[in-house]
Amino acid sequence: MSAWRRLTTALLVTIWLVPPASARADDDDAAQAPRLPSGQFLTPAAATGAIFRTLDPGRPADRPDAPHILAGQAITTALSPDRRTLAVLTSGYNTTYGTDGKPDPALSSEYVFLYDITAHVPVQRQVLRVPTAYAGMAFAPDGQSLYVGTGGGDSVLAFTRAARGWVAAGPPIALGHGVQAHGLKQSPSTAGLAVSPDGTRLFVANLFNDSLSLVDLARHRVIAERDLRPGTEIPARTGVPGGETPFWVVARDAASAYVGSLRDREIDLVAFGATPDTARVAARIPVMGNPTRMVMNHARTRLYVAADNDDSVHVIDTARNVVIGRIPVAAPPGLMPARERYRGAAPNALALSDDETRLYVSLGGENAIAVVALADKGSTGRGRTLALLPTGWYPNDVALADGWLYAINGKSDPGPNPGNCATAAKRIQPAPSFLAACRRNQGVLALEAAGLLAEPIPSDHDQDELTRQVAANDGFTARPPESDQRMMAALRARIRHVIYIVKENRTYDQILGDLSPGNGDAAITEFGAPITPNFHAMAGNFVTLDNFLTSGEVSGNGWQWSTAARESDFNEKTIPLAYAGRPTHMVYDPEGQNRGVDVGIAAPAERRAAEPALPADPDLLPGTHDEDAVDGPGDDDTPEDIQHGYLWDAALRKGLGVRNYGFYLDLSRYGQADRNAAPIPEDPDPHAHHLRVAFPSNPRLAPLTDPYFRGFDNAFPDTLRVREWRREFDAYVANGRLPALSLVRLMHDHMGSFATAIDGVDTPELQQADNDYAVGLLVQAVARSRYRDSTLIFVLEDDAQDGPDHVDGHRSTAYVVGPYVRHHAVISTRYTTVNMLRTIEDILGIDHLNVNDAYQRPMTDLFDLRQKDWRFTAIPSAYLYATHLPLPPRRQAALTPRSTHDATWWALATAGYDWSQEDRIPAVAFNQLVWQGLYGSRAYPSRRGMRAD
Repeated sequence: MSAWRRLTTALLVTIWLVPPASARADDDDAAQAPRLPSGQFLTPAAATGAIFRTLDPGRPADRPDAPHILAGQAITTALSPDRRTLAVLTSGYNTTYGTDGKPDPALSSEYVFLYDITAHVPVQRQVLRVPTAYAGMAFAPDGQSLYVGTGGGDSVLAFTRAARGWVAAGPPIALGHGVQAHGLKQSPSTAGLAVSPDGTRLFVANLFNDSLSLVDLARHRVIAERDLRPGTEIPARTGVPGGETPFWVVARDAASAYVGSLRDREIDLVAFGATPDTARVAARIPVMGNPTRMVMNHARTRLYVAADNDDSVHVIDTARNVVIGRIPVAAPPGLMPARERYRGAAPNALALSDDETRLYVSLGGENAIAVVALADKGSTGRGRTLALLPTGWYPNDVALADGWLYAINGKSDPGPNPGNCATAAKRIQPAPSFLAACRRNQGVLALEAAGLLAEPIPSDHDQDELTRQVAANDGFTARPPESDQRMMAALRARIRHVIYIVKENRTYDQILGDLSPGNGDAAITEFGAPITPNFHAMAGNFVTLDNFLTSGEVSGNGWQWSTAARESDFNEKTIPLAYAGRPTHMVYDPEGQNRGVDVGIAAPAERRAAEPALPADPDLLPGTHDEDAVDGPGDDDTPEDIQHGYLWDAALRKGLGVRNYGFYLDLSRYGQADRNAAPIPEDPDPHAHHLRVAFPSNPRLAPLTDPYFRGFDNAFPDTLRVREWRREFDAYVANGRLPALSLVRLMHDHMGSFATAIDGVDTPELQQADNDYAVGLLVQAVARSRYRDSTLIFVLEDDAQDGPDHVDGHRSTAYVVGPYVRHHAVISTRYTTVNMLRTIEDILGIDHLNVNDAYQRPMTDLFDLRQKDWRFTAIPSAYLYATHLPLPPRRQAALTPRSTHDATWWALATAGYDWSQEDRIPAVAFNQLVWQGLYGSRAYPSRRGMRAD
């Protein structure tokens, strides 16, 4: 038996029996509406009789000393056939760190919460703990068995009802895919499950093997599997996209099922014959958007499909296997101006009423449930959205039972995280004072708790009021002040160029906590003014944004929010698993790659030339479809809209020039960890040596990218990146052709690669100072150029995960510099990534990207039309004079401050860390290591204003 199978078997037999959950006042009804880092508000308990609770697994009986945790990332519900039991599955981060700085296997898992809903109000009866899970869960028709897919475990767990509760029914059902799925770095993973109507068989969607498995439930073994890709069935269709990334499955009968292909936007009907080799794809039904979940009516004549990126529900006639209707679900008619144009509602699950006249659709992007009236009980395929019901943050599923509605959501507002660290780092013994203050579970993903909403289905009158509440929460009914419009129009008439810089992972308190005035906590500032003098000058001399929040939690979703003002539903569901630090087998793929494959390259031969390690499979992710991409505004799936929902797409649609420096590149080329080819050398001046170092993973960016600007690579200094940017900028100064939008990635504040870093930039202090000086040099170049009066520079972090902040786990640094920006102003308006993108759009006169930025305000508080004149001079931190970077002569003789530890110390302390891509390291443990490496035995401040000495 494999180690994984032994671990799975050992863990699944541990079942937690907990007392019924009692409703707490702060759970049942929020006294105030929390505001999210997207700018939206939450009112989940707004409906009459609504109950909203967090998911509390309790402590294991043998671990009374365990920290109290709440489960996050609830993903799926399952209603027992007798409607007495509601099961809720989590699938996400749910990781608790032990005293060794590693995930504690006894406290890190996913959960199945089992609620008794006989009396409607959920009463928690039991919690099943499972090692891993992803989306799939289903009851047998007799209600005596429950099946849970293990996600990266490549297996299915079976539970049976017993007198003492639900218990494991034997070992996991192995699906047998080995260690490698279709792709370069992706392991197999289960997704949706469906039990056949007669209860004899189980259909399992194999997410990254692009197949559907058929399991004999009497024998608990796979009896057939069908690869869904066209070329594997019909040789003439080799290399044709289809059937990839199957997420959800619905059984039609014991021998056939519908499965939704996320990547290829189609529904496949798979028919299993009498023998395993007769399985075939009987129909391929194209749909608009990415099919998420599906539900079938009682007569099995209609299949309803929720479609992310299209904000609709498709109605399929199962007799003819054709789409007969497409119902917009983002809002009732007339509620959202231009509602058909802007996407982002993210419909991701649905439930059908008993009388089949209503469909309830969870909208992850709107924090709501859409109520849809079906014409003629769905027979015609027509329908109309009647109402929106508020939920918690990012609802993932909805269920109906006896006049009650149950909805689960994935996360909550994390609040402050001043103790964002683990309790140990590799080979470094923590000081006792540090251990006393450190909080093991204050990483942002750990603080975001899932919720369960239960409420009587509101009356028509109440639904109208609740719809108005959702519209207010999401800003649909807000009208921008005329002063906003006047300011943006004035800036649009004056500004012709925007330079947008994205950095990596810092909090406000880490960098600017020592800046006064401003709402900072100097006790947890790590890289203050001596290390980051330029950031302090930008904030102090222009605007100090001390209430700016990044909309993403981590880089995995922060990059989508930073470039598109939203993320795809698939990304929302997979990124927490990728960060869990457990055997979850989800790769980091939000920047244009799928399963480690650069799908920005369409031709297989070109892909193999670029990546020799790529499997020789002509059906491996053909074409440039990106399962994680977001669509642009529009009302149908036109080539102009599909996967074109990014900031640069909006600029290109307007006919504006765009230049890319480091966004969305294939990063595997910089290291050997995942490749058979030699890495691209760390050449300080690749242009001089005609060495291409940038290979875009987004096909739209390919012709717009500087091939000599190196992407994410901690061994390469940002100062040298800006030197390459400056080479092109000087040419634009000479020819007067600076593009309207420049995208610049300056990532060295992420830190890392201490053993291989070039030019002596090899400690945290030096890498932060390098990032600070690089941004300063860029700003200085603009300030001294012909473009100084027509260019604004916007700077933010993609997320704020890598450090503590006394206000919020999303609070971060942001800078806006250039003409018409106020001077010496502290701006405490709550702005987010979405507001910054909205501001850039308004200044450039380009269209909005989706429902988020279309209804959020621009950052007008930052500007003053009387402040046209501005200047900036970059000053290198004194620390940098210990490096080999090209620096100006020092103005006066002074000792060069030294880093607290040298590169050898940092390399030893982080031995085994994977720096090849953002966030592959154990970020929470590294946060602690940075503090201890900088301050030694100094106590970690666990609350605002705590003395650090």
